This record gives sequence, structure tokens and C-alpha cells, in this order.
Amino acid sequence: MTTSTSSQPLRFEAPDQGEETARADLYGLLAQLFYAPPGQELLGMIADYPSAGDGALQHAWNDLGDACREAGAQKVRDEYEHLFIGVGKPELMLYASYYLSGFLMEKPLAALRDDLAALGLARSESMPESEDHIAALCEVMRYLIASDDVRHANLATQKQFFQTHLQPWAGEMCDAIAHHPQAVFYSRVAQLARRFFEVEAQAFDMA
Repeated sequence: MTTSTSSQPLRFEAPDQGEETARADLYGLLAQLFYAPPGQELLGMIADYPSAGDGALQHAWNDLGDACREAGAQKVRDEYEHLFIGVGKPELMLYASYYLSGFLMEKPLAALRDDLAALGLARSESMPESEDHIAALCEVMRYLIASDDVRHANLATQKQFFQTHLQPWAGEMCDAIAHHPQAVFYSRVAQLARRFFEVEAQAFDMA
């Protein structure tokens, strides 16, 4: 397994196929959306998959569905490139090291690499981003939930990884995206991510 997200298919599962599958799928979707702008097919899939219920996470999902119906793939691509790529320094950063230390490629990345190595995981050579990119971290969480390897697919491992490498900074990143004046589609993505991470944090605290 690698932390590459580009080869991971998006899987929408019926509600009766389990909460763990739903968690893994949402991590996988966030990985895709943060790694690269979605194409029209993915936008349509999200728009056609409303969530039942009236909780904050369900509302955030439905808001993203509305955004998918309102924005075409090219418009979303332009927004992604403006916010996260740009010329020179991006408008918004998607890396843990930046939020935890103020700089890229710093000690948080080295600590992450040590933990990934201990799990037997490594970044794919085809992935240009460093391992502390939010997409890579979401993909690791997806793998830890969905893996058939008992070393990985257990709550203790998921909890430790989430609390060490996502919880300390992901909320700040989501807030930065959600409040950026040029973030329209990705404001909705960030709000969904924030709500999901809050649910995860609460669940791990109760575990």
C-alpha cells in the first residue's frame, strides 16, 4: 500500500454496508478532492448521492452536493489551481508541516515518515506531494480502516495516527480554506472535512 491517492477508486456504498465502509469512503473522497480537482463525472456522482438526516455532517455533505451541481469541472479546476498551486507561494497550504511549524518539510514531516515506516507504508513514487499533504493523510486513514491487515485495521492504530497527524492542524486548514474569499467549491469541501474530522475526534475520544 502507498499513500498515493490517484489510483484509488471512489466507492459509494449503501448505508447498510457498514459505518466503517462509509468512513473509509469519505476519507477516500476527501483524499481525491484535496489531491486534484474533480472531473465532471465525480461532481455528478457526489451531486446524485444525497445524505439523509439532519446532523451537521449530513448538512455539510448536502451543501457539497449543491456545490457540485452549481459548478462545472473547469470552474472547479481553475479554483483549485488558484488556491492550492498558483504562481510562487500558493494562496492556501495543504501540508501539516506548514500549520504545525510554519514551514514546509520540517520536523512534523520527519516524524510522520517514521510512523509510516513503522506501519510498513511509503509514498508512491508517482505522487509528487510529500507525505504530510492532507490528501496523503486522508488516504492513510482510508487504508487503516479498510485494510485486511490486522496490524492496521484496528481502532487503536487509527486513533493514534489521527490524533498525532491530523487532529492537531486539520481544523485550522479547513477554516483557512472555508474563509478564503476566492474559495467557493472548496469552501464546501473544507466544511465537510471539518465536520467529518470533528465526528472522528469525538468518536476516538469515546473509544
